[in-house]
Amino acid sequence: MFDVTALDLARFQFAFTVSFHIIFPAFSIGLASYLAVLNAAHYITGRAVFLRLFDYWKTIFAVAFGMGVVSGIVMSYQFGTNWSVFSDKTGPILGPMMGYEVLSAFFLEAGFLGVMLFGRSRVGPGLHLMATLMVAIGTLGSAFWILSVNSWMQTPVGYDINDVGQFIPVDWWAIVFNPSFPYRFVHMVLAAYLTTALVVSGVGGWHLLKNHRDEAARTMFAMAMGMLLVTAPLQILAGDAHGLNTLKHQPAKIAAMEGHYDGHPEGGAPLILFGIPDDEAEEVRYAIEIPYLSNLILTHDLTSPLPGLKDFPKEDRPGAKIIFWTFRVMVGLGFAMLGLGAWGAFSWWRGRLYDRHWLHRAAIAMGPMGFVAVLCGWITTEVGRQPWTVYGLLRTADSASPVDLPAVSTSLLAFIVVYFVIFGIGTYYLLHLMAQRPDQGDPEPVDGPTRAAGTAPGPAQGDDAKGEV
Repeated sequence: MFDVTALDLARFQFAFTVSFHIIFPAFSIGLASYLAVLNAAHYITGRAVFLRLFDYWKTIFAVAFGMGVVSGIVMSYQFGTNWSVFSDKTGPILGPMMGYEVLSAFFLEAGFLGVMLFGRSRVGPGLHLMATLMVAIGTLGSAFWILSVNSWMQTPVGYDINDVGQFIPVDWWAIVFNPSFPYRFVHMVLAAYLTTALVVSGVGGWHLLKNHRDEAARTMFAMAMGMLLVTAPLQILAGDAHGLNTLKHQPAKIAAMEGHYDGHPEGGAPLILFGIPDDEAEEVRYAIEIPYLSNLILTHDLTSPLPGLKDFPKEDRPGAKIIFWTFRVMVGLGFAMLGLGAWGAFSWWRGRLYDRHWLHRAAIAMGPMGFVAVLCGWITTEVGRQPWTVYGLLRTADSASPVDLPAVSTSLLAFIVVYFVIFGIGTYYLLHLMAQRPDQGDPEPVDGPTRAAGTAPGPAQGDDAKGEV
């Protein structure tokens, strides 16, 4: 009735599940590093407020981490059910890389997670700080391998194709550190830090509106504003470098993002701020343009040639309808984050950081925008790669399993129901935790690890107990 195929639903199912999944690692990567900073700050300064904030955010991290693990496991099954051809052809390369992620990164963060969450009174501050650092390093390691896998699919190198059509590794260094990987990795990690900074600033702003003298709220809000001020401009620079790399390796994607159907062989491409892309008519209707600016942004030159979508065969080009807008939302939110950080810095300079209620309200409104930007960035990257799973080599239509429409539609419906119930409840619980104020009581000091049972005399076994047996 809706003229959909099993391939359409398989693509939508993967997009649906990965959209839920990606927001939790994006948050946990940044939050793990924030927890390491809080733990180190308390270890160095001894200020109780840092330990209170650590205990506050570690509970939120544990819930988000668990939700990310659960949503990620579900995605792996889809490679066998809906994308078995893709798994067969890319398995010799992507399989080992996913295994490296589990062995070198996930085991590290999972192994030290229990110590970080429950072991402070048992191992002492020093080892507890080390465990927190290991969790943070593990989350960054997971991002390293996952981004390397995705980047190889975008810019495949270091491979050969055997007699049964499988991609086989020839140069692992080239595969792991493929041409787009450094840009994607930096861009994603900075996005994770920005996402976490926005959430922390939103929570801090919420509590400052209730009590602007709350020391814990002041501390987290100031730290988040500082992180925004530093990270947002770095992200804009990283995004610019990533765009130049994408133009080199995936020019059709850039043309769709910019809404350029016609090429500009002599340069002078305008920046289309807004409009309505029409893939059928191959034009952007009602376009609002700034002359030459697209050339200046993409090539840092006014006369360098820029290709358009018409320069590529129709069957090899992505549609512009979606990524034209997701790209603009992502960029717009990036500059909004920069503006929020600058507002916070100006308020701090004027000594008004903790009593500017409109700044706090703006931080609350911007709290979830990091997740929106991450989703828009992912959509831009993945939809812009179409019609390929391995860019230029393996088409999406040739990657799917030979499954029928009813089978895919049934599993998709089940995913939608279960995901909205489980992750809806989980998100509600996270918001409930964030609405609570950090504990106002000073945490109990821990000077060293707790002795194991039987290694030291108990209260009734000392000198006062002699002769009582």
